[in-house]
This record gives sequence, C-alpha cells and structure tokens, in this order.
Amino acid sequence: MRKEQHHKGWNEIKTNDSWALFKIMGEFVNGFEKMSAIGPCVSVFGSARTKPGDKYYELAVSVAKSIAEAGYGIITGGGPGIMEAGNRGAHLAGGTSVGLNIDLPFEQHDNPYIDGDKSLDFDYFFVRKVMFVKYSQGFVVMPGGFGTLDELFEAITLIQTNKIEKFPIILVGSEFWNGLLDWIKDVMLKMGNISPSDLDLIQIVDTEKEVVDIIDSFYKGNILSPNF
Repeated sequence: MRKEQHHKGWNEIKTNDSWALFKIMGEFVNGFEKMSAIGPCVSVFGSARTKPGDKYYELAVSVAKSIAEAGYGIITGGGPGIMEAGNRGAHLAGGTSVGLNIDLPFEQHDNPYIDGDKSLDFDYFFVRKVMFVKYSQGFVVMPGGFGTLDELFEAITLIQTNKIEKFPIILVGSEFWNGLLDWIKDVMLKMGNISPSDLDLIQIVDTEKEVVDIIDSFYKGNILSPNF
C-alpha cells in the first residue's frame, strides 16, 4: 500500500511538471514579444540592499543616466537598491527604463522608476536571465551579492563557450571587484581552469564616463542586435 501511495504521489509530480511547461513557455513568449520592441539596452546589476545615499547607489544613478543619455535603454531586475538606482538614472535622462521583476518571498518589489509599459514579471529565474542576456548590449555590474555574481558569471560563461557573441561586461567599483579579479588570476588562472584570454571578457572601472566610453567604443565596429 505504501508503495502504491508513493508511486501515485510521484506520478502527480510528473504531471505537474509537464503542465508547468506551458507556464514557462508563456513567460518566454511574453518576454520575447515585449523585449524585442524595446531597442538597444544595457543591463545594470547590483545589490537589492543598497540604500539611497550610499556611494554605489548614487554612482549607479549617474552611470545609468549617462548610458541613457548616450542613447541606450536601461534594464534592471526591477527591484530596490542598485536596480532602483539604474531605473532612476534612466528616468532622469528621459530614457527607456525596463524592469524584469521576479517573484521572491523577500527583498523584491517594483521600484517607481520603471516605464509603465516596460515592467515584466517572472516566476522563473532562468527565463528572466535569458531576457537579460538576449536583449542587453552590455552588462554593467555594481557591487552586489550572490544574485549579482550569478548574472555576471552566467554572461562570462556564455561568451567564453561561444553560445553568445561577446559584449561589454563592466564591473564598477575597483575596491569591491579587485579582490575577486585577483583571486581569478592567482588561483583559477594559475591552476589552468581558465585561459589568459578569458580575463579580457571583463573590465573594472570607477566612473560613469569610463562605462560609456567602453560601450560606445565597442559598438563603433559592431552591430546592435539581440544576442541570439
């Protein structure tokens, strides 16, 4: 009897998994349709916990504002902290301000600086991550936590393995990022787990001008288009 009950529960799980595919497909379709109409954008990542007045919050506002003034839209994860700062900078510049929100039990809520018609909601992290990578012309990565590192290394991995074309990945805040880069060089590289050329995939800067210069320089000889 216990075996029968166990198998019944397992079959119910498998059935629910199959039906979940339709919800996943719906998130992809909705995301593709809305994002494809927005135009060239740059994603800004960073901690949801960074408060207004913090130097990195204010720097993220300035960076996003400068990027928007250069003609790119801004995509963020749609929540508070650095995400809010990114959308705020785009809003101040009168630029496109996109928020890709994720349903979380804490931390996440829409920020008020997202364009009304450019706020998308996701239940699945992996669908949301596809939208970031597919429709971003560059990643600007401010100090953050595990989620920020997840997005960063996802992009690096996809470029390293030639799954997507190279685009600028810019880490803002040398005091925060230099330690990570040193570890990559001193440990990963020395052990032969990455190639020296892989280090060329990321750049560390401290000012909004450096960010815009890198993006503009990259796209002087490259076409602006979705990444796959």
